[in-house]
Amino acid sequence: MILKSYNSIIFLFALCISAQELPPIQNFTPIEYKAGNQNWSIDQSNDKFIYLANNSGLLAFNGMSWKLYQSPYGTPVKSVKVVDDRIYTGSYMEFGYWKGNEFGALKYTSISATLNTQLIEDEDFWNITHFKDWVLFQSLDRIYIYNVKNATFEILEADTISPKIFEIGNKIYFQKIGKGLYTLDHGIPILVSDDPILKNTGVVGAFQAKNKILVITELGEFFYLEDTNLIKWEIPAEVDLSTTKIHSTLRLYDGSFILGTISKGIFHLDTNGLLIRHINQGKGLNNNTVLSLFQDYDHNLWLGLDNGVTVINLDSPFKEYIDHVGAIGVVYTAKKVGGILYLGTNQGLFYRRTIGVDEFQLVNGTQGQVWLLKEIDGTLFCGHHNGTYAIENEKAIKISNDPGTWDIQSLENHEDLLIQGTYKGLSVLERKNNQWQYRNNIEGFDNSSRFIEFVGEHHLLVNHDYKGIFDLIVDSEFTKVVESDHKESKGTGSSLVRYSDEIVYSTINGVFKYNVEKNDFLKDSVLTNKFFNADESIVGILQSTNNSERLWGFTNDNIISVSNGHLSKEPELIKISIPNFFRRSMGVLGFESVVHLEKELYLIGISNGYVTLDLQKVEQKDNQIHINSIYREPHENPKVDIELKGSQEFQYSENNINFEYNVTEYDKYTVVYYQYKLDELYDEWSSWSTVPNVSFDNLPYGSYEFKVRARFGNELSKNIATYSFTIQRPWYITYWAIFCYTLLGFLLSFLIHKIYKNYYKRQQQQLIKDNLRLLKRKKLKNQKKIVQIKNEQLQELIESKNRELAISTMSIIKKNEFLNSIKDKLRSSDQNPQIKSVIKTIDRNINNADDWEFFENAFNNADKDFLKNVKDKHPDLSANDLRLCAYLRLNLSSKEIAPLLNISVRSVEVKRYRLRKKMNLAHEAGLTEYILNL
Repeated sequence: MILKSYNSIIFLFALCISAQELPPIQNFTPIEYKAGNQNWSIDQSNDKFIYLANNSGLLAFNGMSWKLYQSPYGTPVKSVKVVDDRIYTGSYMEFGYWKGNEFGALKYTSISATLNTQLIEDEDFWNITHFKDWVLFQSLDRIYIYNVKNATFEILEADTISPKIFEIGNKIYFQKIGKGLYTLDHGIPILVSDDPILKNTGVVGAFQAKNKILVITELGEFFYLEDTNLIKWEIPAEVDLSTTKIHSTLRLYDGSFILGTISKGIFHLDTNGLLIRHINQGKGLNNNTVLSLFQDYDHNLWLGLDNGVTVINLDSPFKEYIDHVGAIGVVYTAKKVGGILYLGTNQGLFYRRTIGVDEFQLVNGTQGQVWLLKEIDGTLFCGHHNGTYAIENEKAIKISNDPGTWDIQSLENHEDLLIQGTYKGLSVLERKNNQWQYRNNIEGFDNSSRFIEFVGEHHLLVNHDYKGIFDLIVDSEFTKVVESDHKESKGTGSSLVRYSDEIVYSTINGVFKYNVEKNDFLKDSVLTNKFFNADESIVGILQSTNNSERLWGFTNDNIISVSNGHLSKEPELIKISIPNFFRRSMGVLGFESVVHLEKELYLIGISNGYVTLDLQKVEQKDNQIHINSIYREPHENPKVDIELKGSQEFQYSENNINFEYNVTEYDKYTVVYYQYKLDELYDEWSSWSTVPNVSFDNLPYGSYEFKVRARFGNELSKNIATYSFTIQRPWYITYWAIFCYTLLGFLLSFLIHKIYKNYYKRQQQQLIKDNLRLLKRKKLKNQKKIVQIKNEQLQELIESKNRELAISTMSIIKKNEFLNSIKDKLRSSDQNPQIKSVIKTIDRNINNADDWEFFENAFNNADKDFLKNVKDKHPDLSANDLRLCAYLRLNLSSKEIAPLLNISVRSVEVKRYRLRKKMNLAHEAGLTEYILNL
C-alpha cells in the first residue's frame, strides 16, 4: 500500500510541470564560442556587437560568429565597457582599451602601463563605469578614475566586497565595506549613509525609483534610502532567496528588475515588486549561476553565466512553453476557457489556470491521443482517440464511445443536436436535460471524417485526406445518408475549413472555394497566390481561427496568416519568418495546430510543448548589414587582412578574396539570409543563404564592386554594404608588357616574313627543280612514248614486211607453180627444139637468183637476225640450207617449199633430213619447231 501511494505521488509529480510561457531563450556553450566557461561582464557597441569579459579573454559576438581576443598576458578578462569606438577591459593587474584597426580587428592599448602609481599585488579589475569624461576602473581595493580627454588619473582607496559603481541622478555612488555608501563630489569621496546594512552587507544594485535611491543587497533585500537611513521595501513577490545570494542586478528599459543569483538563475520583478517570471536551469538556462546581466539595444536580455552565455528575447512576439521532461508530449490542440488553458496532446488532456503560475495537470481519464477541443454553447468538448468527452470543472465526462472524434459541428435549426466526425464516419450527439449524450450513427457513410462543413441544413461536405470530398445529403432525422456524391481529390495534403462564411478546400495544388450554384470547388486565385507562389508554398494544411475570420498556413520559412481586409476587398497578409527548427518541431505533417487565445494572441502546438504568438508585437526590423572583415588566404599560408575602407588594388597573384559580413540580429526566431553580387563578374544576385561569408578564387583582372544585402524575416536590410577593389593585370599583360609584345610582334613578324621569304624562295627554287625534274621525266616519258610509237610503227612495218614477204613468197610459189605446170605440159612435146628452149627459160625463171635476193631482202627486213643466228650456230650450212631454213621459218610445208626450190616434194623431204643431220637434231625433236624457236 505504501509503495502504491509512493508511485502515485511520483506520477502526479511528473504531471505537475512548470507551465509558464517564457520568452525565447538561446544558450551558447563554451564549446560553441570556443572560450572559457565564465563570463563576468557584458556590453554592446554602437554597431550592436556584443562584447563579453571571459576567462579566456575578450569575447566578441555579431549574431553569427564568435571571436576571441586574448588579453595581453593571457589572463582572464573580468570587466568590459564600450565607450564610443573603444572597448575598455579590466583583467588581472591590467586595464586598457581595444580599438578596431583598418582591417576590422581589435588592437589593445594598455592604460595601466601609463600609471605612475604601482598596482596593488594580485589586483583584479572587476568593474568599469563610464561617467561623462571619465572611465572608472574598480578593483576590490581601489577606483582608478581615468580622464579620457587628457589621459590623467585619480586614484581612490575603496575597499569593498562587491565591486560595483552606480550612476544615479547624474552622480556616482560606490560602497566602502565597513564604512557605508559614498558619492563623488569634484573627485572627493563624500559619505552618503553609514547605515549598518550598507557598512556590512554587499550592495549589488542601486537605482532611481520614486525619486529615491533603491538599494538591493546581495541577500536579495530591497531598501529605499531616505536621508541617511534605509527603509526596507517588502516586495510582494514570493521569492525565496534564503539559500542563495544575488550576484548581479539590472533595471530593464521598462523599469522592471532582473536579479541574477548564485544558484537559482534569474528572477524578473515588475516595478511593483511582483514576480513576472523565474528562469533557472530547469527552464532553459545553461547554468544557475548568473555572473553578469545586460540589456542590448533591441531589449534582449544577456546573461553571463558561470558556464556559458544565454540571451533572452524579451520583446519577441513569440513565447515558449517547453516540456523538458516529456510529461505533456506533442500538442495537437488547445482551448482557453475562462481562466483555464487546456492542452490536447498525444498523451491526454492537460489544464492549468492562467492566473498565477499554476502547473499543468492531467484531466483524469483522458490519457491518450486528443484530437479536438471545441466550445459549443458553453460546453467544452474533447475529441479523443477513445471517443468524445464533455469537460466540466476540470473533469472529463464521456458522452460517446465512437473511436477517434475528429470534429464536432452544430446543426442549423437544431440547437440540441450536434454532428461529429470520427474514424468510422458520422454520428449525432443530443442534449437532454442539459446533458450531452450519444444518439445515433448516420448510416450509409463510414469513411474517416476529419473535416466537416455544412452547406445547408441537411447538406454537408466531408473531406478525406486521400479520397477527396464526399458530398452528402442526410435525411431529416439525421439517421442515414440519402444521397452521396464523391468528388475526386484535387491533390494531397488537403483540408476543409470555413473562412469568411465560405467553405475553403486546400491541397498542394492551391486553394479552392465552394461554389453553391455549380456544386463544385473552383480555384481561388487570390488565396492561392497568398499561400502558394513562386517563392514558397505552404507545407501541411490550412486552418481557420477567430470564428473563421483568419486563415493560417505554414511554409518551411514562414507563418502565413490571411484575414479580411479592413479598407479593401483584398485580404490582409501577415507573413512571419520562422527558423527551420521551429517548422520541424511542429510534429506530424498535416496536423499543425493554431488556436486563438485572446485578442491577437495565438497558440501553436509543437512536439515538446507550445509557442504563443502575439501579432501585436510583430514589428518590421531595420537592421543594417556590415562587412566585418576582408582577407586573402594564400595557398598554405596564413591569411592576410585587407583594409575595410577605400578602394584597394591587388596584384594579380592576390586574386583570392574572402568577405565576412553580418547583421547583428539576436532574436531566436529571426533568421538572417544573405545575398551578394560581384559587379563586372556576376550580373545577378546570388541565391539567399544563411552563410555570412563568401570566397572568390582566381578572379580575373579588372575593377569590381562587391555588394551584399540581407533579409531578416521577410524584410530586406535598409542598406547594401559595398566594397570596391581592383585586381591588377598580371605582369604578362601590363601595358609595358603589351608594348614589348607589340614590339616583339613586329620583330617577330619581320623575322617570320624574312624566314618565310627565304622559305618561299627555296620553295620556288625547289619547285623549279621539281618542275625541271618533272619536265625531264615527262620528256623521258614522251621519248619512251615516241620509242613505243616507233616500235609500234616498226612492228607494223615488220608485219607489213611479213605480209609483203608472205605475198612475195606466195607470188613466187604461184609463179613457180604456174611455170612448172607450163613446163610439165611442154615436156609432153619436148622434141621440139623451141619447146626445149622455152623449158630452159622456165627453169631459169624458177631458179632466178633475183627472186631469191628479193625474198632474202624481204626476209631480212622481217627477221634480220635469224639467218645470222642460224649461220652463227650452224656454220656448216650451205646457201640452199639457209634458204630452206628461211622457208621453214615461215612455217611453210614441204609441198609449198618444193616449187620455191624447183624440186619435188620428195627432194624437199630429203633436204629436210639432211638439214636435221647438219644441225644434229635429236630424233624426237621437230625441225620446224626448232627453227621457229631460234
